[in-house]
Amino acid sequence: MNDTITFEDFAKVDLRVGTVIEVNDFPEARNPAYQLTIDFGDLGIKKTSAQITTLYKKEDLLQRQIVAVVNFPKKQIAKFMSECLILGAVNGKDVILLNPENQVKNGTPVA
Repeated sequence: MNDTITFEDFAKVDLRVGTVIEVNDFPEARNPAYQLTIDFGDLGIKKTSAQITTLYKKEDLLQRQIVAVVNFPKKQIAKFMSECLILGAVNGKDVILLNPENQVKNGTPVA
């Protein structure tokens, strides 16, 4: 287990549901990855990269809802600017994306 945090620490993390609206290969990444464009409703459109190529094909990700942290600072990855971090359960090199059980409005907060 990692360091213990307070509820106030956790409350600073802005977790939201979004829908993947575009998926592209990311050949410049060090490890196999996709570039994703995600619609977060009223929060707007954000881009990120994700090393999820072992379990997901591009066409399987389109219109899929995901959960992401949307309040990290932007991060440069190769020539690409990542604006959020999608969440998944990590099992070795496999990442299983977290998503709501039922369809919800894009931008819905996760608590």
